[in-house]
Amino acid sequence: MATESKMDMIISLAKRRGFIYPGSEIYGGLSNTWDFGPLGVALKKNIKDEWWRRFVDTRADMVGIESALLMNPKVWEASGHLKEFSDPLVECKNCHSRFRADKVEGDKCPDCSGALTPARQFNLMLKTFLGPVEEAAATVYFRPETAQGMFVNFENVVTTSRRRLPFGIAQIGKAFRNEITPGNYIFRTREFEQMEIEYFIREGEWEKYFNHWLSEMKKWIKALGLPDSDVIYEEIPDGERAHYSKRTIDVKYQFPFGLEELYGLAYRGNFDLTNHKQTFLDPETNERFIPHCIEPTWGVERTVLAVLTSSYEEDEKLDRVLLRLPFWLAPVKVAVFPLMKKPELTRKAEEIATLLRPHFPLEYDESGSVGKRYRRQDEIGTPFCLTIDFDSLEDNSVTVRDRDSGDQQRIQISNLISYLNEKFQANHPA
Repeated sequence: MATESKMDMIISLAKRRGFIYPGSEIYGGLSNTWDFGPLGVALKKNIKDEWWRRFVDTRADMVGIESALLMNPKVWEASGHLKEFSDPLVECKNCHSRFRADKVEGDKCPDCSGALTPARQFNLMLKTFLGPVEEAAATVYFRPETAQGMFVNFENVVTTSRRRLPFGIAQIGKAFRNEITPGNYIFRTREFEQMEIEYFIREGEWEKYFNHWLSEMKKWIKALGLPDSDVIYEEIPDGERAHYSKRTIDVKYQFPFGLEELYGLAYRGNFDLTNHKQTFLDPETNERFIPHCIEPTWGVERTVLAVLTSSYEEDEKLDRVLLRLPFWLAPVKVAVFPLMKKPELTRKAEEIATLLRPHFPLEYDESGSVGKRYRRQDEIGTPFCLTIDFDSLEDNSVTVRDRDSGDQQRIQISNLISYLNEKFQANHPA
């Protein structure tokens, strides 16, 4: 399958099955905005819930926070975003298309081969106004990252949670960047969601904890089911890192459109806490100092795109398209079918669906042949399909069909919950 057609097929499936829709579609859309449908929002929730469980709920050294999308502009002045948060912009003199200069080869427009203007810096902050009057004093910015909300609340968190170093603050939330050239589907958008940690340490321990978080990110990528062959860890050399960083690694993934950044890991030093005048008082030594910080960052939409592209498969042997998602990621865990649309079978199938629904995200489907219903569930990644037939009315068992192998097994209705739980627990990441 050609990589170009694979991306087209994924986009088509995502819209057709309710993962991702073009934003504002009935009004012609809005450049590179996307809405997540029922299955898409369930997939995102599974990703975020597991991330929070793994990195916050099960760790004694982590706390969570949810900071505001709009912050005092002084935050962005102190952090350097108002001056430094920019990309090089070039514009075609002929068709007036605009591009990031570092993404264009040569001095010709990629669209029409016209001449390009010299590069100038374009600030990526998305500006709005508070209150009834649009004036300079009312200017505020949608946050371009979640990180600063954690830095400005550092002393609040330390005081209220009584944390000692090392510890981390985690946050999941939206960020906004006025990208020059958003694109590649949901890969680069102006509105996106981050899962981010600021892990605070003593300066002398930065290498130890940098390696710790690199290991944790590798475990997360394995849990997503991304092939090792499609992931690289790129060390960013001196001169290309942010001036305050002693080490940065870009985690890159082989998307259908090329090798691009998926996640990032940076040692930020004490740059941010210094700018915001946030300090830490060690209760044992009474020493006051500014901690250093390790920052692992995950993009939610890029994670969604990575798992869709890695799990998408055209199975010629069984003549089907399927998403071979890890079970924990699947938006629907179980589908329940009556063999035919007969009252006695639909009644029994609905009873079983009612039994299972409190335990598993579930779809009930009685439309079309069983084979077509299997195919519908395969292409959204549902791990197990249950078929209720006339034998079920006599022996209280159902046929359980495995998504990956297509194998079928008869299971007693009374054992279904325990049977499925065992299957899901065996497949769940540690």
